[in-house]
Amino acid sequence: MPHTPLPPRNRANAKSMRKAMTDAEFKLWNELRAHRLMGLGFRRQFPIAGYIVDFACPEKKLVVEVDGSQHGDASLAAADQARKKRLAQDGWIILRFWNDDILDIDNVCQHIVIEAGLAGPT
Repeated sequence: MPHTPLPPRNRANAKSMRKAMTDAEFKLWNELRAHRLMGLGFRRQFPIAGYIVDFACPEKKLVVEVDGSQHGDASLAAADQARKKRLAQDGWIILRFWNDDILDIDNVCQHIVIEAGLAGPT
């Protein structure tokens, strides 16, 4: 998949975000990195359509976002909806998990595998 041209500022932001992952993001990344989850290839802090998503599997057009409590704020929730709508226009499926959801990492991974079409619901 060819890279979309990215302003240098966005590239720098993505790079700094990769270095400053939250505990929940780090825990999920350890499950996703290096094709560990059913062979799915994920990228972290991946730029798509002017946004930087937490994790993306370009092959399956699947985005996984890990949200902290600030995403419960009405203004940020509205921005998240606009972002979801924009990414969906390009065919991306967006999965959102709260930081606390990551504590049950097996359930989160199972949900990702199901959405990627690699397993049926249990």
